Amino acid sequence: MAVNGTTTTLPNGTSPPHAKDPIETPFLIVGAGPAGSALACFLASHGLTGVMLSNAPGTAKEPRAHITNPAALECLRDIGLESEVISVATPQSHMEHTRWCHDMAGVEYARIHSWGNQPHRRGEYDAASPCRHVDVPQTLLEPILVKHAIMKGWKMRFDSTFERFERDGADGPITSTITDNITGQTYRIRSKYLFGCDGARSNIIRQLDIPLVKEPGQGLAINVLVEADLEKYMKTRTGNLHWIMQPEIEHPPWGFTCINRMVKSWHEWMFIIFPEPGFTDFRVRPTNEAYMKRIRQFIGDDEIAVKILDVSKWYINEIVAERYSDGNIFCMGDAVHRHPPLNGLGSNTCVQDAFNLAWKVAYAEKGLAGPKVLDSYSSERQPIGEGVIRRANQGLRDHVGAWDALGMMPSDVEERKRQHAELSAPTEAGRKRRQRLSEQIAYTEHEFGGIGIEMNQRYESGAVYLKNEKEARQPPPEDPVLEYQASTYPGSRLPHAWINKRVPNQENVSTIDLAGHGTFCLITGVGGEAWKEAASRAASKLGVEINAYSVGWTQDWEDVYGDWARRREIEEDGCLLVRPDRTICWRSMVMQKDCDEAVMRVMKSVLGKE
Repeated sequence: MAVNGTTTTLPNGTSPPHAKDPIETPFLIVGAGPAGSALACFLASHGLTGVMLSNAPGTAKEPRAHITNPAALECLRDIGLESEVISVATPQSHMEHTRWCHDMAGVEYARIHSWGNQPHRRGEYDAASPCRHVDVPQTLLEPILVKHAIMKGWKMRFDSTFERFERDGADGPITSTITDNITGQTYRIRSKYLFGCDGARSNIIRQLDIPLVKEPGQGLAINVLVEADLEKYMKTRTGNLHWIMQPEIEHPPWGFTCINRMVKSWHEWMFIIFPEPGFTDFRVRPTNEAYMKRIRQFIGDDEIAVKILDVSKWYINEIVAERYSDGNIFCMGDAVHRHPPLNGLGSNTCVQDAFNLAWKVAYAEKGLAGPKVLDSYSSERQPIGEGVIRRANQGLRDHVGAWDALGMMPSDVEERKRQHAELSAPTEAGRKRRQRLSEQIAYTEHEFGGIGIEMNQRYESGAVYLKNEKEARQPPPEDPVLEYQASTYPGSRLPHAWINKRVPNQENVSTIDLAGHGTFCLITGVGGEAWKEAASRAASKLGVEINAYSVGWTQDWEDVYGDWARRREIEEDGCLLVRPDRTICWRSMVMQKDCDEAVMRVMKSVLGKE
């Protein structure tokens, strides 16, 4: 195994075979980033293993993604990885604020509570999920996922470049050509399924010729990874994101402003630098001295030792694939949705793509579901990806108002000084500028407090049964980015509520923990015993596992705070049917005369076995 750039021998101890001897495997994952490695973990939880490739020498050497939100952490919780991820995460208190400042050591313009630390919204976050936001750099998350996949039986090959594939018919065996980056030798892997998790330059998407919906990008950004011990300043500046604005400085065109992101508190940082508006020279190559000068200006203390560890450029894209699959080839992650890191949605969406697909592949491969269930992956996840890229790019655009209020937008430095000085003026113009800044800062809660965009998934596909629904889905909340809306309408995630035994001799359990773990789940309440019996009989006939529970007064589980009664939206004797990915696929508002027929009908429909 290779971790953080250190390469060892291949997992089976051999060299790549000659081209005439293809490796046979049912599953080939191309890409070992958050999407690919998470998919390997989720497939392994169903007992499925294969080969995973990466053209990199090891796991991520740059801490690109870092926010893991409750929706993604719930997926990792399902396979027992939540505690390991939390163990390497930054303390939650270090994520308390996002700040706007002149430099890290100096004047602060504003701050806002972030990532569930908002005092007035903690109840909303607690109601949404048993999981909390954590800050885990990709350099720490990927090794956890890759190691887990290997320990569960996956074969990992780093330094391996996917070249092309050939397929015997629309759903036939796939032969992929791979180049070993160390030896230069080319070999082949023959698989039943191919998973394109190969990033923004995906060869698989390109060869499939899947159309990409592109909006105009927002230019260039430069990541500068820096080692600098700022602990003495951070006790009174706690936060993992710091926007730095210096309107009085004659900045280089490529170094207009930056957001400084904590990587390791408080000595490693990622300065994400944005060029000035209109800058189009993507070939710009600042010298190390130029970078160092600008970084020192951003820090604001020349006595601090600074070491530049890495520099990389990236483009601010707004791209989503029209579809995510083609027969037995499935794509996910940056291969199909590309956007800036605003709202921290990137790797989280990758993990959820994988969680959605894994159970469907497992059930289809084991004969528990028909091939139709695989079609639901693209129809469910593509609209989510489209919403994510729109929101992430809008999040960046939303910051321009604060930049303008701080006087950052004029190209002339003297005009920038004048506008910024106006913030201090006891005049009507000064009052309006201060008010505008306050309003713009408050609006950024759509990025740093967007629990709605993170949790309000709504799936529509053949794997969701809607025929019993007599009313349309309730309209989204007034602000669907900010506000979480618990719902049991089919296609929604199972709401969280704390439950326990009537004699509470254990810690509270979340309702989401009743579901998942590779199985279907039926939840009912007082008077719903017939549903549990129907689930047992359907499970026996279909050969699938359906765990059935009753929640309520003197039932299998007690509704500790009464939250389940408020969120279930069904009568006590109704029921919810939940898929292995904790998505509600059907509900009955009340008890029905023929529970067996209802449960069997729905299960066959969801599994594509009608």
